Amino acid sequence: MRGKYRDVILPFTVLRRLDSVLEPTKLAVLEMKRTLDGAGIENQDAPLRQAAGQDFYNTSPFTLRDLRSANSQARLKADFEAYLDGYSPNVQQILDNFEVRNQVPRLTKADALGSLIEKFLDPSLDLSPTGLDNHGMGSVFEELVRRFNEENNEEAGEHWTPRDAVRLMARLIFEPIADEIPSGTYRLYDGAMGTGGMLTVAEETLKGLASQRGKQISTHLYGQEINAETYAIAKADLILKGEGAAADNVVGGPEWSTLSNDAFPGQEFDFMLSNPPYGKSWKSDQERMGGKTGIKDPRFVVEHAGDAEYSLITRSSDGQLLFLANLVSKMKQRTPLGSRIAEVHNGSSLFTGDAGQGESNIRRWILESDLVEAIVALPLNMFYNTGIATYIWVLTNRKPAQRVGKVQLIDATGRFTPLRKNLGQKNCELSVDDIDAIMRAFLDFDAAETEYSKVFANADFGYSKVVVERPLRLAGVPGHKSGRSYLAAEIKALKDAHDRDETAAPIIKRMHRPGTVPDLIHGLFEVVVDGKQRVVEYEPDPDLRDTEQVPLTESSGGWADGVEAFIRREVLPYAPDAWVDDSKTKIGYEISFTRHFYKPTPLRALDEIRADIRALQAETEDLLAEIVGDNTR
Repeated sequence: MRGKYRDVILPFTVLRRLDSVLEPTKLAVLEMKRTLDGAGIENQDAPLRQAAGQDFYNTSPFTLRDLRSANSQARLKADFEAYLDGYSPNVQQILDNFEVRNQVPRLTKADALGSLIEKFLDPSLDLSPTGLDNHGMGSVFEELVRRFNEENNEEAGEHWTPRDAVRLMARLIFEPIADEIPSGTYRLYDGAMGTGGMLTVAEETLKGLASQRGKQISTHLYGQEINAETYAIAKADLILKGEGAAADNVVGGPEWSTLSNDAFPGQEFDFMLSNPPYGKSWKSDQERMGGKTGIKDPRFVVEHAGDAEYSLITRSSDGQLLFLANLVSKMKQRTPLGSRIAEVHNGSSLFTGDAGQGESNIRRWILESDLVEAIVALPLNMFYNTGIATYIWVLTNRKPAQRVGKVQLIDATGRFTPLRKNLGQKNCELSVDDIDAIMRAFLDFDAAETEYSKVFANADFGYSKVVVERPLRLAGVPGHKSGRSYLAAEIKALKDAHDRDETAAPIIKRMHRPGTVPDLIHGLFEVVVDGKQRVVEYEPDPDLRDTEQVPLTESSGGWADGVEAFIRREVLPYAPDAWVDDSKTKIGYEISFTRHFYKPTPLRALDEIRADIRALQAETEDLLAEIVGDNTR
């Protein structure tokens, strides 16, 4: 059941705050409205904002206090609806996404609308600017949002990232360059904004670091959110904090999916943070964008590795890495500091997707572009509605010299402080000390590698997925002994008519001109045909086809490359007629925290095992004695 915070308390808190902020200029707004209407001016938003002295206004003749004079429920309902209709377009977006008007008939029927308004007008609940400044109001609203999320733990993870995780993310993108950030204006963006907490915490962190260094900065916040209510919360939070201009830069609602309807196409930002949905289907977005093969969005089809249409399109069952690609597409390219990104993902983003598939292609693209600075593994049970493993990806297009070509992995799974009371599945948090320890490991980089922090070359995560072929051999078919090659149609007929026979001669599909250099690794074999040495290609047998993953860092060992060295060492001793089909080789990337941070459990001592066995034997003998009634022991 939807809770009272979600349906009533949050929107009415917003209304009471806005109403109290607008009270001193109410008459000026009404006078300006009459003047503008009399002059026939249609675009009234700017002068009405100016008259209100705020980034919002209300042109109805009512304040909440005026509504108390209604002498019937029907009158109160009509006046309250007129009061709602009088708000400026930006507040209307909040009201519509909160679905406030849907609550009015229910509250009226229950004879509760008047008493609810009276409760919010109680002098002991002073939400006016004189009783509560913008920062205090923001804190009150955030507490209500927290309670709203506690009531809805099953949904909280979709739009509420714990503040401790957000603080770590903010420090990861700001602290490494804090001394380099000059005075100026900076743009912050979140493509999966939720309730907007990441943007506001990031803004506070940036301003705090700048102030400590005597820098003067201003910020512009931008965000996009598909969930109507959480978008309304984010927009309301900014307005309640006195950041009405920033509220105009956040976009949301069911029609505003970041993947299929980018609200900020072509724009670039200085700092970006996001917590996209994990394991959530984006099939409807995919269909709106033209289907899997019809997507041409430059955020998701890029130029890389000589491919002008390198596809980053992931499986429709999980689009979380596309949110990362969206952020990368918005990195600043022509500024000294470029852009920095922190985004939360679950473990599947590290390894799902085969070589050549969208997920692997995204990892390859950002790693070979040298954008990944670090990945931090967070403790389990950090989030409200899931206990799964989560990771913070830190990206930048301006790596310092010591980090160029490298990626830092930090295992912070053991860095946490238990909560006294669970919040949903969240049973721990990152304390200030925990975050400080993670930041020390990050900033120390490779100067102090430990069992919790390791540095790798980008290529360490890459591999070539090679297709290993073996020749087709058919019983009763002479193969190369026939002195001829076979056409595709002939081979198909032979396969239908004959069984496979590993002792038969291989079937030739092509004979090369004399002088062709044999290359066994790539399927150019030298055989005797009609008494002459010829270089031939065999027809591959699909039933014997196999694949091998060869690390990009595989040593060539004196051979042409690492792939040849690997095949000669690992394949040819067991299948001497095998070869690699280079046309099918694909490059993939995956990151395994388990492999790099595996801690083997020490084997138990033999004496300890013997003692356990003897204890079990004694216990078993006692049980048997009880069962059979043996009292002689």
